Amino acid sequence: MEDESLVTKKASSLGILIGVVLIAIVALGGSDGSWDRFTLPPVVIGAAAALLLQWIGFVFAWKFQSERFFDLIGSATFGMVVLVSAVCSRANLGLLDVLLAVAVAVWAFRLGSFLVTRVRLVGSDVRFDAIKRDFLWFLMTWTLQGTWVVVTAGPVMTVVGDGISQPIGILETLGIVAWVIGLGLEIVADEQKKKFRQAGNDSFIQSGLWGRSRHPNYFGEILLWSGLAMAAVPSLSGWQLVTSVSPLFVWALLMKISGAPMLEAKSDRRWGNDPAYLEYKSKTPLLVPRLR
Repeated sequence: MEDESLVTKKASSLGILIGVVLIAIVALGGSDGSWDRFTLPPVVIGAAAALLLQWIGFVFAWKFQSERFFDLIGSATFGMVVLVSAVCSRANLGLLDVLLAVAVAVWAFRLGSFLVTRVRLVGSDVRFDAIKRDFLWFLMTWTLQGTWVVVTAGPVMTVVGDGISQPIGILETLGIVAWVIGLGLEIVADEQKKKFRQAGNDSFIQSGLWGRSRHPNYFGEILLWSGLAMAAVPSLSGWQLVTSVSPLFVWALLMKISGAPMLEAKSDRRWGNDPAYLEYKSKTPLLVPRLR
């Protein structure tokens, strides 16, 4: 038992360190070329504020042993970092800056509302049952939420906070269109699954978008962040391009770490002996929706 506890503490400490390092890399990379215009570049201020807010949230969450406001603070932090970037950029904002900032804010409000409502209906998030009883593990979870925010929103924070008004070209327009499509797919997929559950169905969903992809909401999520990165890239230069890793980070998070692998394993445990499920799984793509 002591060995398991020691492993958990080491893993949690490593996770915290990795999370902070990734935040620093994005903040410093995104600030490249901005130090001559700002005493402290907005992307650095936003990244530091994101981490600080998570740690403040952790203090209260640890005190009350509650995860109920975890998702709320996470989504609110996305809105905060783009607001900080905009305010600290000395108001020299162009149409691209405004569109990118509004896109992140809209997405964050939608996701936050969805997740908070889901937790309220369920009553608690079972993922945190063991996590919130371990100090370092719980702290790591909050720290990595800050990492998620900063790395994901990194290109938007950089462009909005660079103090330069950028024009909108073809690539920027295509990126915004991709964001719109991705957000639409995510909203539709989430609503379809919610209505499926509200109808009393306890089986796996295979209707609507879920009949074309096993994780259409994740496809929408990856697409929308890819769109924002695409729109931001023409305005990035030098080490700022490090922040364009955003969509790859989102893909890795959802498809290799905490999203699809966990859900796939859970579904396999529940319906792994069901011929209908096995047929659905064999014919339905994991991520990219089939057109036919």
